[in-house]
Amino acid sequence: MWAGTLYALAAGLMWGLVFVGPLLLPEYPAALQSVARYLAFGLIALPLAWLDRRALRQLSRADWIEALKLAAIGNLLYYLCLASAIQRAGGPLPTMLIGTLPVVIAISANLRNARRDGKLPWKRLAPSLALIALGIAFVNQVELQALRQDAGADLERYAVGALLALGAVACWTWYPLRNADWLRAHPDRSPRTWATAQGVATLPLALAGYAALWGGMAAAGSAFPMPAGPRPEVFLALMAIIGLFASWLGTLCWNEASQRLPTALAGQLIVFETLAALAYAFILRGQMPQPLTLAGIACLMIGVLRAVRVKPEPLSAAA
Repeated sequence: MWAGTLYALAAGLMWGLVFVGPLLLPEYPAALQSVARYLAFGLIALPLAWLDRRALRQLSRADWIEALKLAAIGNLLYYLCLASAIQRAGGPLPTMLIGTLPVVIAISANLRNARRDGKLPWKRLAPSLALIALGIAFVNQVELQALRQDAGADLERYAVGALLALGAVACWTWYPLRNADWLRAHPDRSPRTWATAQGVATLPLALAGYAALWGGMAAAGSAFPMPAGPRPEVFLALMAIIGLFASWLGTLCWNEASQRLPTALAGQLIVFETLAALAYAFILRGQMPQPLTLAGIACLMIGVLRAVRVKPEPLSAAA
């Protein structure tokens, strides 16, 4: 249980980096950041795939199709929605909406996977979910207050950003449930191999997306300097860092956690990503969080620690 929690914490710390890219590269289209990040992920996965080639050969055609689906929805589409949301609404609002994932995934998993993982009793789980939701509400209240005080805020742009963030939530509710299905159905397979397989599956999708984006921008007469934009050194370095840590190593840590924890509990531990993203955002702002923000973070952490102690019960016993 605690090993799985530590793996989930490591994944969250690295996944928080994905919120930094759109803030550091506001002039880069979100679609370019999405395909470039996963192009880097795919290229990083190639030498790893060579080292792990024996285990990869054991994956069936159905396994590779599943890896392709996970790559398309959980990687490319998710980050396209998220980066677009951050560029339109800033960092805090999408971060808070993504922060609802622990609640959304826990409820979805508890309804969907009770026969496999056991049922987490709602009465014992409810206080944790309530604390997590309260913490998200506290932090969100601070950001909304700041938005109301900004005379130059574009509310329509913020609304579009919020909708795109909800799209990212939908993608990442689907991804961990399906990813955990495969991992729990294949306990003999290495989470490292599965992370590498997803990287390999991502590469052709990212290459096709990059080529399509480049061709579309050229046909439209865009002045944006392709292939690496106006700050190629910063762009390429940042995409490589995010590709290595947030994509491959983060996925590896999450796979390790998913094999050790019930999906409902693992879903709640995605809260670590939210906490890491908030910390990085405040570091970039050069500001300390307000007291209500700190109270929200405390509620999130207490809720997670309470949730880890809830043990799933067999479905018959829960009934």
